[in-house]
Amino acid sequence: MSKNEFSLAFNEVLEDKQLSREVIIAAIESAMVSAYRRAVNASTAQHVEAKINPDTGKVEVFVEKEVVEDIFEPKTEVLLDDARQVNPEAQLGDMVVVESTPDNFGRVAAQTARQVIQQRIREAERSNQMQYFERQVGEIISGIVQAANAQTTTIGLDMKAEGTIPASQRIPGERFRVHDRIRAVVMEVKDGPRGPQIILSRAHRNFLRRLLENEVPEIYHGVVEVRAISREPGARAKVAVSATQPGVDPVGACVGIKGVRIQAIVKELHDEKIDIIQWDEDPVVYISKAISPARVNGVYLNEADGTRTATVVVGEDQLSLAIGRDGQNARLAAKLTGWRIDIKSLVEAAGDAIVKIQTDSELAALMPNTVEAVPEVEGILAKKAENRPVTPEEYTVLGQFVDRVERRTIQIMEEVAREEEEKIASARADIPETAFQMSLDQTGIKEHVYNILTEAGIETVGDLMMKMKLDPNSVLGLHGVGPKAIESIEEALAVLTFPEPAPAEPTIDPVAEAESQPEAVLEETPEAAVDTIVPADLSIETIPVVEAPVEETQVKPRKESKKKVEEAEDEGHKDGVSLDELFALKPEIFQAADTDDEDDSKDKKKGKKAKKKSVALEYDEELGEVVARKKHKRGGDDDFGDEW
Repeated sequence: MSKNEFSLAFNEVLEDKQLSREVIIAAIESAMVSAYRRAVNASTAQHVEAKINPDTGKVEVFVEKEVVEDIFEPKTEVLLDDARQVNPEAQLGDMVVVESTPDNFGRVAAQTARQVIQQRIREAERSNQMQYFERQVGEIISGIVQAANAQTTTIGLDMKAEGTIPASQRIPGERFRVHDRIRAVVMEVKDGPRGPQIILSRAHRNFLRRLLENEVPEIYHGVVEVRAISREPGARAKVAVSATQPGVDPVGACVGIKGVRIQAIVKELHDEKIDIIQWDEDPVVYISKAISPARVNGVYLNEADGTRTATVVVGEDQLSLAIGRDGQNARLAAKLTGWRIDIKSLVEAAGDAIVKIQTDSELAALMPNTVEAVPEVEGILAKKAENRPVTPEEYTVLGQFVDRVERRTIQIMEEVAREEEEKIASARADIPETAFQMSLDQTGIKEHVYNILTEAGIETVGDLMMKMKLDPNSVLGLHGVGPKAIESIEEALAVLTFPEPAPAEPTIDPVAEAESQPEAVLEETPEAAVDTIVPADLSIETIPVVEAPVEETQVKPRKESKKKVEEAEDEGHKDGVSLDELFALKPEIFQAADTDDEDDSKDKKKGKKAKKKSVALEYDEELGEVVARKKHKRGGDDDFGDEW
């Protein structure tokens, strides 16, 4: 094949298969490797690679061989001289990759590798299709109907892919003909043995959402937001929209001038009726609009029992419109809003309100004026039952009566729910928090009772204590739990002890503590020093000084330190150490042992803590005299030194 012929054929494959140049080249090279292995019966353990020139189409095969002196097996061995042409540093026993393209390999490869090339190209096509349509999930695509039957409809898509529309995802009543172009939303893409399986849908609500985005630019650009969609394909749909910018009418933007935008969508959906309503944060307003086109007299919400129920009261002439054919309008409104909707006529709601007043004494006591209006309401209902005409004023009276009773009923239910929550909160406050972390198996109750409680969802001691405190009958009502079991449970709970949670240790700032200690010591220092004057002619060296061990003392307030100094001075005189005797240079006076023994004996008699003192003498240059001072060493903290 010449250069031009190969280039033309190669480019034709690229255009026909819609694949990249690298994918096609990789597929051909892989096929050439397979063809070589088949042609020479090479082992799969031997490294083989093929290179193709995309301009000329020439194929070269490179094979890993062992360098030897004499060739016994040409498929796996190469001479040293030939190996060094590829790798000049090759030695005997080395493995070298050398060109080993067989003669007439192009013709053999073309015959052998055709099927492999087709398989690799097919796999590459499937991989590209899979990646492309996985990105299209949830988006609208168009295709040509290739086949249609009662079960599925086959659609030809881009990239030579095929999609299927199951019967459940078709709009009821629509029929397709071969070669029709239709639009659908991609629901799911699965990898199958014969390529990707693409499931399409025209009945899903996202199909309507994407149609709105295509037809309404405000939705596409985010100025109008689709809040919720409820749809029964082929019959009716409700769409709640809201504006993200002030001054924009979301309903008008979706409908368009003279309904041109919404009519294009209705035509695509085979005349499916579409109600566009404005979304509102207030559930009452939102539900009132969701019931449209019916006019609503009142909406009363009840969330006390855990189920969100809305009672909608409408006029007699609006009841069938609010419910819709086979309940379709009410059903779609419930799906759209997420509330369970109970629709009543005004007359029916008035009758129910009278029953509530007559049966609920608490409600009647709270509404004396409404109770007085009951006879009038009963008269209006009697006229309606006799098919006599009822005036608009009388309908207004019925509406006001129903509104007062329903609102007061809702208030009472909310108060009951609030009291129940407070009761639960107070009961939980009396139970230790650790009880909710303690398993039931730690209570020591019998095994069959333990199994019954765990099956009922009671897993911790705290849960069981809550049940027993709020409603013991709920535990007694469990199948298999009798009075004896209740007694055993109560006894087990009574002996339980719950460890107190460890208090958090206060964190002490070492810097602040270090700063506070010097101030306390220095505050006491001026009053802790007691000076005694010694004559100037006395040498310090001639007086032996013995310091007694100093006990560590805590820092006391200023008043207590003054008292201690006065006591120390008094005790000095009681011990017989006067100034005259001190000047007489009696060394035994300064012997700490004798003094301390006497002090200890006296302090023990007085019930005081033994106190150890020390005296030191130093020469005062300013006075020119020797001064004896009592030394107090506090704390033993090296940072502060000795205080005199």
